[in-house]
Amino acid sequence: MMGSAAAKNAAAQAQREAEQEAQIAALQQQQAYQTMPQQAQPMMPPQGQPTGQPAAQETRAQDPIAMLKQLGELKTAGVLTDAEFEAKKAQLLKQI
Repeated sequence: MMGSAAAKNAAAQAQREAEQEAQIAALQQQQAYQTMPQQAQPMMPPQGQPTGQPAAQETRAQDPIAMLKQLGELKTAGVLTDAEFEAKKAQLLKQI
């Protein structure tokens, strides 16, 4: 019976991490869009719509330093708990 609870906890944690990566990717996309000159800004897809690439691929392709900054923004905004922030930060620091 405990194995079932552990499996549910692992699945829930994986879901939270996937959601966090999607949020980070969305923030990165918004930040990149906001820093572009007005005439160079492409049409952005509606929020939550596919962009042609999975969010996890977009996140991995980004600069780890920029991702750390965005991770801090997510923590400040209350999207991430301290434990989630520290875990993701450790992953990003390994990429540097």
